[in-house]
Amino acid sequence: MDTISQMLTKIRNAQMAGHKETWITFSKFKFALAKILEREGFLEGVFREEKEKEIIRIVLKYINKSKTEKIPAITGIKKVSRPGQRIYIKSEHIRKIKNNFGISIISTSKGVMTGKDSREKKVGGEYVCNVW
Repeated sequence: MDTISQMLTKIRNAQMAGHKETWITFSKFKFALAKILEREGFLEGVFREEKEKEIIRIVLKYINKSKTEKIPAITGIKKVSRPGQRIYIKSEHIRKIKNNFGISIISTSKGVMTGKDSREKKVGGEYVCNVW
């Protein structure tokens, strides 16, 4: 399993278990991906910390359904490009995810960005994942 899949799985599992935060090992790509999720409102906070080694502390976000019940802000994550099958996409072929309730994340030559940003800047790249 690649490191991005591990990161997305760790976030998904932590939210399903009701944890407030989770930690992953640091890489520039994972940090950029987490910052996009924070900016788009799927995560409460993303912090770079150094303990024994560099880590990323991710504070998970929940939506109050009632006084006692909270539901995760992320209802689904799907990895698109995999190590054995890389998927590249042109900017004009990037579609809306879940009627604009979700985002696609693209790794471009200009950095990691959402599908919307990629369309606006007319830059294609590797189709990393969808989040809704």
